[in-house]
Amino acid sequence: MTPWLGLVVLLGSWSLGHWGAEACTCSPSHPQDAFCNSDIVIRAKVVGKKLVKEGPFGTLVYTIKQMKMYRGFTKMPHVQYIHTEASESLCGLKLEVNKYQYLLTGRVYDGKMYTGLCNFVERWDQLTLSQRKGLNYRYHLGCNCKIKSCYYLPCFVTSKNECLWTDMLSNFGYPGYQSKHYACIRQKGGYCSWYRGWAPPDKSIINATDP
Repeated sequence: MTPWLGLVVLLGSWSLGHWGAEACTCSPSHPQDAFCNSDIVIRAKVVGKKLVKEGPFGTLVYTIKQMKMYRGFTKMPHVQYIHTEASESLCGLKLEVNKYQYLLTGRVYDGKMYTGLCNFVERWDQLTLSQRKGLNYRYHLGCNCKIKSCYYLPCFVTSKNECLWTDMLSNFGYPGYQSKHYACIRQKGGYCSWYRGWAPPDKSIINATDP
């Protein structure tokens, strides 16, 4: 059994629009949570892959060209290979070689980066401008905030460090508006609230219930 199997419990998010395959089940997670809970967050292009005999169905090892690192400088400053289960039923991830640049998130075990369907992995050209800004600095500012999922009404925040995530009410199974355009950031006074804009966050002009 490879270290990736433990990641299914630790991290849940979208991966290329999939919620799982057969036995692979992932919990929804806002991209900011995926960022803050990952050891490694990078932008990269896949330039090769090979199947190695590791785990019950083998492990796919992708060779990548790292374009930019957003998180993980102390864990692994430069990533050359990423590992994932070969079977999609074990949350293995399928990536195109020499075709797209990807936003990749994952965990580090024994000096290796592991990722899969339950990590936030997306084609770079599919990310919104707000998500790219989040990767550069906004998500990092909100790692001390908590994004609270709301699956059905009524639901409320219970502490000042929470933002209520309601995408699932209207977009269950897919990333929604808050995921694509908002970050949960601590404002003046210590309260966390959703933020989207060009100027630095300011509690005096941001409605804590927005969106």
